[in-house]
Amino acid sequence: MQQNVLQSWNGEWPAARSSKPLPLGEGVLDQSGFNAIEVDELFDHLNYAATLAGQSVLYRSLTQPLDSSDTILAKQEAVREIRDNPDIRNNIENMVAHAARGEKRLYLLLFGKFLGSFGTAREHDQIEGYGYRQYVRGARFALDLVDAVHGSHTPDSAYLQAVFNKIGRFSDSNTYSLMVGPVYNSEKGLQSKEERRHSLSPATIFRPTLFKPLLILLICAMIWGVIQIFPTDLFKFGRDSISIGSVFFLPLLLAYIPVVGGYDRDHCIIPLRDLYKDSAELGEMLDGLGQLDELLAFIKYAEDYGSETVLPEITVAEQHGISLSNARNPVLGRGNPAYVGNDFVMHHERLVFITGPNSGGKTAFCKTVTQIQLLAQIGCYVPASAASLTVADHIFYQAPEISHLDDGEGRFGTELKRTRDIFLTSTGKSLVVLDEMAEGTTFEEKMQSSIDVLDGFYRKGNSTILITHNHQLVDVFVTRGNATPKQVEFADDMPTFKLIPGISRISHADRVAKKIGFSKQDIDNYLAQSA
Repeated sequence: MQQNVLQSWNGEWPAARSSKPLPLGEGVLDQSGFNAIEVDELFDHLNYAATLAGQSVLYRSLTQPLDSSDTILAKQEAVREIRDNPDIRNNIENMVAHAARGEKRLYLLLFGKFLGSFGTAREHDQIEGYGYRQYVRGARFALDLVDAVHGSHTPDSAYLQAVFNKIGRFSDSNTYSLMVGPVYNSEKGLQSKEERRHSLSPATIFRPTLFKPLLILLICAMIWGVIQIFPTDLFKFGRDSISIGSVFFLPLLLAYIPVVGGYDRDHCIIPLRDLYKDSAELGEMLDGLGQLDELLAFIKYAEDYGSETVLPEITVAEQHGISLSNARNPVLGRGNPAYVGNDFVMHHERLVFITGPNSGGKTAFCKTVTQIQLLAQIGCYVPASAASLTVADHIFYQAPEISHLDDGEGRFGTELKRTRDIFLTSTGKSLVVLDEMAEGTTFEEKMQSSIDVLDGFYRKGNSTILITHNHQLVDVFVTRGNATPKQVEFADDMPTFKLIPGISRISHADRVAKKIGFSKQDIDNYLAQSA
């Protein structure tokens, strides 16, 4: 079961990047794929969320994308309603903006560090004094958010209704009752007004203020009783009697503040915030806030992208498929009208090979496909003129990895392990991108190993894209008639960044070497000058 954002923070000060991809095979994206697709950078460009809760939900969506077409379509419907209905959008934007200004007050209450009675807060996570003000302001944030939802017009989309209800249900919880108060401190612990209806045990009432009328009245009554029993001139008004009486009252006043404040802090505020941190209802309420903010972030990302974006059509099929028109990279194409878009279709094709010299855009294009698939599976807009795809149960991306000293098998074995794990986990509904294969061995062994592995993927029926310089390998599968070859286009030895049909059989290694100043001529010049 997915953790809510409060649970994902694990008792620590909230951080947006608090979620992690699920282990291989348990979710759509695993850690290696997450790193290869550069999801952290994608999050930075997509992060228009105003609240920390919204940022946490958005990051969680990217680390643990949806695998249900119904849920994705429901989120898309919610995005359209917010985009097309100004009243709904203004209401949600106002709620989120108000929450963004006050949410840190709740986090300070839940996760702040108490400095003691006389400490001065110098950091954002420190609480000075006894915590009365922080308690009141933190609880008020949660109560105001619930009030805002209850006072809102009910949206039409099922997803938005569910989110509004998730926030609104907080008012039915015991946590809400404790925040509203009063809180009763009894031998059974801290109880709300509702809980006290079924309890006859004696209790004191906690109110978040040092001013306790009943307690002060009780102290005064005790003093009056002492005076009645032991008459004295100390409390008769006069110059001498006032100064003598102050000797009695001042220590009493100085003792009252730390005793009452310390008791409330240690026996009420801290225990209450521990209850709140473990509150499933409070976590769900924050999750709902984050979901609203996430939907707004999708819309703002699309509006600010600078080129055409669409909500992709989600299709249902037995095998994975994807069709993109003028697709741009979600990161590199943002705010870059000169970025070259590409069309890409993969339905009946089960193997697509992408060849071409270095710096032609092969890897960037494959990251475009996988990032668009990922954005589609969180319900977000994608940068394309048109997009249609099926939901992938797994998105795999294998990039070259540097072997470690303790690997034993070297680079070939390290990469082959990753390929094996992907193969065993993938299904016909998976999207698999392989960036080169079988590196670190002889050409003959590389050819045979690659043929065996790719033949296995083809028979499994998932969508497999291979980036490779090995045109001989591509020839094998094209000759069999079970692969589609694509190549990056070059004009006058310069990349156009367009993907076109065919197999690239040329290398631009010398051009790249000259570009970085390490060609044969550069080496000869260096040695001549050094002689």
